Amino acid sequence: MNLEILTPEKKLFSDEVYGVQLPGFSGLFEVLDKHAPLVSALKAGRLKVLKDKNNNNVYFDIQSGFVEVINNKVSVLVEGAVAIEK
Repeated sequence: MNLEILTPEKKLFSDEVYGVQLPGFSGLFEVLDKHAPLVSALKAGRLKVLKDKNNNNVYFDIQSGFVEVINNKVSVLVEGAVAIEK
């Protein structure tokens, strides 16, 4: 599936990924390949990009925002985000 992470200033990430773990208001949730359509609010926290099944992950600390999942494309729209080295 295709993942894009966008802030008002720029596109931070755009690539094909295995999945993404997001900080929702009710807790963490994951979106994987062929997920049902979804729109959800996000709270500030850690976003984990699952690049593949071999634990090659990328992390971002995000501010609040929204996620939209439709047609195997995930768009994360946040007020701000910073890539984290793990």
